[in-house]
Amino acid sequence: MRLTLALTLLLAGAGLAQDAARMDQIVQAVAANRRFTGTILVARGGQVIFSKGYGFANLEWDIPNTPDTKFRLGSVTKQFTAASILLLEERGKLKVDDPVKKYMPDAPAAWDKVTIFHLLTHTSGIPSFTGFPDYAKLEPFPSTPAGLVARFRDKPLEFQPGEKWAYNNSGYVLLGYLLEKITGETYERFVTDNIFTPLGMKDSGYDSNSAIIPRRAEGYVAGKNGFQHAGYIDMTIPLSAGALYSTTLDLLKWQQGLYGGKLLQPASLARMTTPFKNNYAFGLDVGTPPSGHRRFSHGGGIEGFNTELEYYPDDKLTVVVLENANGATPPEEIARSLALSALGLPVTLPSERQETAVSPELLARYSGAYRLPQGPAVLITHEGNHLIGKLGVQPEVPFFPQSETLFFAKAVDAQIEFTADASQLTIHQNGRDTIARRLDAAQAKVLMEEAVAVAKRLKDQTAAPGSEAALRKMIEGLRQGKPDFDMMSSNLAEATRRQLPQLQTDLNQLGAIRTVTFKGVGPAGPDIYLVKLENGSVECRIWMAPDGKVQGLNFAPLQ
Repeated sequence: MRLTLALTLLLAGAGLAQDAARMDQIVQAVAANRRFTGTILVARGGQVIFSKGYGFANLEWDIPNTPDTKFRLGSVTKQFTAASILLLEERGKLKVDDPVKKYMPDAPAAWDKVTIFHLLTHTSGIPSFTGFPDYAKLEPFPSTPAGLVARFRDKPLEFQPGEKWAYNNSGYVLLGYLLEKITGETYERFVTDNIFTPLGMKDSGYDSNSAIIPRRAEGYVAGKNGFQHAGYIDMTIPLSAGALYSTTLDLLKWQQGLYGGKLLQPASLARMTTPFKNNYAFGLDVGTPPSGHRRFSHGGGIEGFNTELEYYPDDKLTVVVLENANGATPPEEIARSLALSALGLPVTLPSERQETAVSPELLARYSGAYRLPQGPAVLITHEGNHLIGKLGVQPEVPFFPQSETLFFAKAVDAQIEFTADASQLTIHQNGRDTIARRLDAAQAKVLMEEAVAVAKRLKDQTAAPGSEAALRKMIEGLRQGKPDFDMMSSNLAEATRRQLPQLQTDLNQLGAIRTVTFKGVGPAGPDIYLVKLENGSVECRIWMAPDGKVQGLNFAPLQ
């Protein structure tokens, strides 16, 4: 029995080592050319499978990131705030369904129907102050919770409470303000005494611009010529919406404590993890990704930092990605690949894909036009031994055969997979699967005519109708944190929702638009504009669909 047990332990240890080696390969593929700097942790239950730092906590002193490095969490803070509110409910200090006015008698009349529940689920209708035109100017200066609430308390609601969902930093700042009024403690003290200390999170806290915090990472921005220091934000501003810092190891303690029943009663935890609108619960996104494994997650973006914290409850799997650079590889992309690996699902790195030979007849069979459920069509043609894919007006991408039905790109991390009868294809990219169904000959002809129109614009160097107005509206919507998703293709809308906190942070640092100048049409059909803002300039490429929607948008900062 002892020998058998010893052998079992040795085999388990070998398996964990293999898992860790594979995960390191995955991250290294992303971290090449310094496109990722941060720390990563993957754990199953309380057992750490993988924990490693990449890049530097301080580039000027070449101090490497380690599992002990402390990072600003940005909006991952929101789940700590949500748990704090539920703790107060368990102690009889409030009820989640109470109106805000019960604890804030001087609240404006417009808030009469706003409840704490609405604040927790981003459904209050209160406008988000981080999207106000003057936000970037006020960001560097200290404030108080009451001062922050004063910025948005007299603004009209954007919709009736509970009617819609709109990501909202005002709501979570207001939760912190209410917590302080109800308890008589600061938000920092309450979270420390009621969450960090009981769970043994000794490397977590409320970030400060003046305190000496050992092993704290510096925040950077990925620029055209490499990383540079991120802009300044006074840490009194994000408050309960985004001011906490932590480490990967401490966040594992948080996941174990929260989901392991050490913090909240079962009924409270069930409510915290039940989505209301837009798959959002209390400080958590709740959904089932293409892997088929249920996931609780949230990302964060704040000056110099991007974060992703994920938990797969049925697998007791924790994935943490903390990054000290804006504009580099989105941490959720890394987290999703690591989760697939930990769940025993295949993750094939671009460098591992092997090209095989297929017949010209097979390539010809797949050539045609395919329509996504919503958004642009995919045009597939063949040339030599490979296919060429074109999504809407995006650039053409060669796809090489990996098998008779699966093709891969070398220029980007993407694959397309066909059914045997070529009636549909599936795009595999960024951990998501998108199905497109084949169009008939007449519909394909329309697509070809659209391609000819793009070629003519390229030759004449004329902007697509409405592209400048659409670009201005997109930038302002992103700065205010409330973009018009109806003006975007479904793919762009989905990507924008995921990256909105980071996009809003980056654009707010640049300030309001000064001028927009058309520079020309790029080879793949985008209209290229030089946009000068209050604090810098960006080159923007915008792709317009024939129906007037925005299919793609790209920002490149100018030094």
